[in-house]
This record gives sequence, C-alpha cells and structure tokens, in this order.
Amino acid sequence: MISAIVLINADVDRIPEVAQAIAELEGVTEVYSVTGDVDLVAMVRVREHDEFADVIADRLNKVDGVVGTQTHIAFRTYSRHDLEAAFSLGVDG
Repeated sequence: MISAIVLINADVDRIPEVAQAIAELEGVTEVYSVTGDVDLVAMVRVREHDEFADVIADRLNKVDGVVGTQTHIAFRTYSRHDLEAAFSLGVDG
C-alpha cells in the first residue's frame, strides 16, 4: 500500500460534516480533526500512485465544504508495530 497524508482546510462551520464525508470515501482510512494551520488530516492508502488522483483530486477535493488541501505522499511507513516485528525476528518467546 502507498500512503498519503492530506492536510485539509474546511469551512469552519461544517468541519464535522466534512470530516464524516471524507471518512466515507474509498481509500480514506482515517480522518483527524486537529489544531494548527489546518482543520483536518486524512490518511489515504491506495495500491498504485494513479489511484491518488481518483481519491484525492476527483473525490476528496470535491467534498462540499473542503476549501483547500495539501498532499504529502509517504516514501516509507514506520510504525511501532513494524519496529517491534523487526526487532523480534529470531527471538523465541
């Protein structure tokens, strides 16, 4: 899977509705309401790069209430689960 982090500015009066609509899109795995320079952060995961255009440009950006987005495509994904699995290789339990 290929991951992208999408920073979203939304109509302030509609943040919960915008977040829910984005969360329902295929390819979107999580949506977070956050503090700071953006209103929402969405995690998008697809099998091929070309699918980002379908999910982000064709659907997410067109959700009513989305004012603007910035997309960051991940080179690699690191997680606690991945690191624990790597360090436990060859260790009997």
